[in-house]
Amino acid sequence: MKTIFQTMNSNRRRSSAGALGFTLPEILIATTVFILLVAGIVFANLFGLSMFRITATTLDSTDDTRRMAGKIANEIQTCRSAWVGNVTGGVFVEVPDGQLQQGSGLLIYPSENTNNFVIYFRNSADKTLRRTTGAPGSAIILADSVTNAIVFRVRNHMGTVITNNANNRVINMKLEIYDPKRFRQIADHYQFETSVTCRALKL
Repeated sequence: MKTIFQTMNSNRRRSSAGALGFTLPEILIATTVFILLVAGIVFANLFGLSMFRITATTLDSTDDTRRMAGKIANEIQTCRSAWVGNVTGGVFVEVPDGQLQQGSGLLIYPSENTNNFVIYFRNSADKTLRRTTGAPGSAIILADSVTNAIVFRVRNHMGTVITNNANNRVINMKLEIYDPKRFRQIADHYQFETSVTCRALKL
């Protein structure tokens, strides 16, 4: 009798243990829920990385523009003289008196030495804003995708573009930058404008 009792108890334990397992529909449902959860986490991470890339690009552009504007403003404020014109064939051509003082280039003389100069200009071939000096091979790119051909203007205190080089003139710089559509990033348009007056301009 003792042997028979142990056998029946053992069968009951095996039967109870078998009742604790998952059925096929339960396994399929649990697997589907797990896959959907993993897919949601992956998608959320990819979306976060995409937003980070877009934000980082915008912040980098803003920071680069701010540094560039600060440098240009400092050079204009401390220069000996500054002239607005156009760069054609690598040569700066000043806008003569009697015409609207506006163009794609700005020539800055930091001192009396005319061999020491700085030129900011828009290169129409690749639509970049560049800075060069009297030293050969010193040209650097400051901004890409500049869409406006007229970058620099000379204005009076009322904001009107003037036709002469008045001593109290204000030099205005305006950049319109188009950032084309790229992978996982929409196209965008930026506009930057600043005005600077020379502190002690001498013609």
